[in-house]
Amino acid sequence: MSTGTAGGTGAVAGSGVADPGQLGQPGQLGQERLRRWRLVLGGDAADGTGCELSGQDAAMDGALAALYGRQDKGRAAKDRSAGLGASAPSVARWLGDIRTYFPSSVVQVMQRDAIDRLGLSALLLEPEMLEAVEADVHLVGTLLSLNKAMPETTKETARAVVRKVVQDLEKRLATRTRATLTGALDRSARINRPRHHDIDWNRTIAANLKHYLPEYRTIVPERLIGYGRASQSVKKEVILCIDQSGSMAASVVYASVFGAVLASMRSINTRLVVFDTAVVDLTDQLDDPVDVLFGTQLGGGTDINRALAYCQSQITRPAETVVVLISDLYEGGIRNEMLKRVAAMKASGVQFVTLLALSDEGAPAYDREHASALGALGAPAFACTPDLFPEVMAAAIEKRPLPIPDTA
Repeated sequence: MSTGTAGGTGAVAGSGVADPGQLGQPGQLGQERLRRWRLVLGGDAADGTGCELSGQDAAMDGALAALYGRQDKGRAAKDRSAGLGASAPSVARWLGDIRTYFPSSVVQVMQRDAIDRLGLSALLLEPEMLEAVEADVHLVGTLLSLNKAMPETTKETARAVVRKVVQDLEKRLATRTRATLTGALDRSARINRPRHHDIDWNRTIAANLKHYLPEYRTIVPERLIGYGRASQSVKKEVILCIDQSGSMAASVVYASVFGAVLASMRSINTRLVVFDTAVVDLTDQLDDPVDVLFGTQLGGGTDINRALAYCQSQITRPAETVVVLISDLYEGGIRNEMLKRVAAMKASGVQFVTLLALSDEGAPAYDREHASALGALGAPAFACTPDLFPEVMAAAIEKRPLPIPDTA
């Protein structure tokens, strides 16, 4: 990340950064613009602002410099020199500083950058560090990738951090997911003698077009199609098949939360399968998504074909089954066999959904050849945000076109 971007300081220090051509404006507005540019540029001799920082501004600048100020010899513009160090006490102090000076959303970005830029993953194995960080989905992904190396003294604190994030996600996502899917389950139970308010007019009209009376310009329906009301018995089978390679960390977190929400609905029988080159069925842990997450092992290779073979073996009611593959599609197994399995499942009546990611980050890097091949089979691959996921599942349950984002 470049110094200007890092500062994110335009976003940190205020609502925007002035045009450089306006820096010379006098008065309070001009000084505020100089202050923001000084925070962005980092205080080298070439910053051109001549603005001195003091008090909280100086402390804020120091926190940014510790992370984003790296000397790159040979470059015309000098960046600030990094000074975060590698000791837990200095990092813990820095974490406290950024939580004091910046909003939570910015803190999370800076933590992520600190882990990536300065190699601080090992320090997250210390309980004191975990207690100081701002917990978010990306931090959970990092902790899960360190799970096997984590000492016993840290695991309890790590589980507490993960549980807090999971509970926050459940509060955000559970109610809407249950409401959306309950409606979809009701509508998917079609009946032929519906009460008036249960008539599905679109399907009723389509089924009775041959009874159109031109002289009256109307249709006389001989057969009514309506929505049933889903009973408490199992109506649909959902299999979440999740790639646990390192690049899919955020997707694993969200999928585990959604898996727990779906499992709490009596009318949906939910199975959760994670895979790399091996396949692990974590369905019996779905009542606690934290247990699911600590049952994953982020990293390693990918064998989608083997995972789909296992999922296919678990299908007993194809016409009532939705399989959701969440993967970037970088297949290390047998490509043609993978595609044949998808084609066979779809031919049997399975609704097959391919998500390149289930996260707020947008479309990841993915295997475009495999995505195109799946699309040709009627299983278009696209990235999905957590907020859109309930609508995607509702469409799959009702066997209607998926709400694919324009940016897919």
